[in-house]
Amino acid sequence: MKNWFFCSVLLLLMSCGEKKTDFSGNTPLKAADFAAAFPKLKGSLLIADTNMLKLADTLQIGYKAFNQFIPDSAIEAIVGKEKKLVIRPVGLIEKEKENYLLTTFTSRKKTRVAVFVTDKKMKFLAGKELLSNMNDDGYSHSVSVNREPTFIISRERIGKDNTLQFSRAGWVYNNAGVFMVVINDSNEDTKNMVVINPIDTLPRKNKFSGDYVQDKRNYISLRDGANTNSYLFFVHFEKNNGSCTGELKGILRLKTNTTGQFSENGDPCVIDFSFEGNELTLKEQGSCGNHRGIRCFFDDTFRKKREPKTSRKK
Repeated sequence: MKNWFFCSVLLLLMSCGEKKTDFSGNTPLKAADFAAAFPKLKGSLLIADTNMLKLADTLQIGYKAFNQFIPDSAIEAIVGKEKKLVIRPVGLIEKEKENYLLTTFTSRKKTRVAVFVTDKKMKFLAGKELLSNMNDDGYSHSVSVNREPTFIISRERIGKDNTLQFSRAGWVYNNAGVFMVVINDSNEDTKNMVVINPIDTLPRKNKFSGDYVQDKRNYISLRDGANTNSYLFFVHFEKNNGSCTGELKGILRLKTNTTGQFSENGDPCVIDFSFEGNELTLKEQGSCGNHRGIRCFFDDTFRKKREPKTSRKK
């Protein structure tokens, strides 16, 4: 009886002495501890723009802790240069060669869901935004994830004729180390679809920040990056009467006062940017086929749109 009591007390003291993992970022994190913060996903998962906050785990990961495994450039491509973020783990999908970390980022009332791919030692490979609650286009937005995994990003609404209108794009991480589209299904007339600019509301105070346009369906937006030599960009174009389209979001880094480049680890796509007066010219150098149609390229020139004048109060 005494031995049983002694063992019980010993076990209690040992459990009390166990330290909880520090996710603030003030101390180095082990890869295993970082992975353990994400609940393992064994089946399919559906995330809607109305329930993304409820699906996130109650655990919060500090920016510095998250940054030990996911680089600044990958985080900035999702949320811009915002550092005051609430980062919460949603789930972990384990495959033979890589891990998929589903994560939510919340700043004020804005929430985004993203997936980050790492190798088995938690070395970053790629990242992609999947969903946000900032769309104001009359559609319901969602992403469904299966065990492959394929990330099917959807939007749908009831049209004027009381029929369901939808667009779905399925993305997978491939052997080349990039995300690519494998499913593209829609019953909508793409010519009448509104192009949503995902970085439109971000700051535009730097020298080259602004919108460079040809028309409503052919433009590139630049927003402030981490410093004056980096810019977040989003480009969308439609050529050949809309039969060939391209779209890409990433980080432009200046090489000189008037030239810059998009180039990310694991993505064969390389694009050169050249500024001359009010014009911005794009020239595709690498293979960007995962971000555009087969018969069109990121080769074009756009003119900067004038910012609307704001009235000053006396």
